[in-house]
Amino acid sequence: MPMKVVVEPHNTRWAAMFNRASTEIHQALGPNVTTVHHIGSTAIPTIYAKPIIDILVEVASIAVVDAHSRAMEALGYEAMGEFGIPGRRYFRRDDDRGVRTHHAHTFEAGSLEIDRHLAFRDFLLENPTWAQQYSELKRRLVEAHPDDIQAYMDGKDAYIKNVDQQAAEWQRGRTRRHRPPATEMKNPSHAAAPDSS
Repeated sequence: MPMKVVVEPHNTRWAAMFNRASTEIHQALGPNVTTVHHIGSTAIPTIYAKPIIDILVEVASIAVVDAHSRAMEALGYEAMGEFGIPGRRYFRRDDDRGVRTHHAHTFEAGSLEIDRHLAFRDFLLENPTWAQQYSELKRRLVEAHPDDIQAYMDGKDAYIKNVDQQAAEWQRGRTRRHRPPATEMKNPSHAAAPDSS
């Protein structure tokens, strides 16, 4: 059965959904978690997004995540392993109707993937023209491919790669990363540790 592609205007409940999920993940994975970040389009208040919360989980040890997969499954997440990205542990979660609600991308602290995801988010947060171009692209793709998630993803690919390149250059030019407080939650047990970014 084809997956219906939906993008919606920003919804303030997405931040609350992230906060709740972050707390649950901290509890499930314990002190191995250093920081949980809200990433993806639902973390950018000015743009349209698929109503799925993308979460980036930084951990001290990816092996410990593997040992705690059942705790994530108890929260309703399906453990998918690397799922195409080396070093990642990917979990996805659906609601009671079978509709996807969360993606959790887990990486060991120091992974270049963490820097890439955060740079992409922060670049769009601070560059509204690029953010609106991305938003409009997504809306056009949904109109063109309402029942074809693969065509929708393929249609975004070139733009995402372009933003990735722009964001990496922009990030290199900054002396300190800006991370809006609403888009991350540190593990309380690591609160006193210096930010490694």
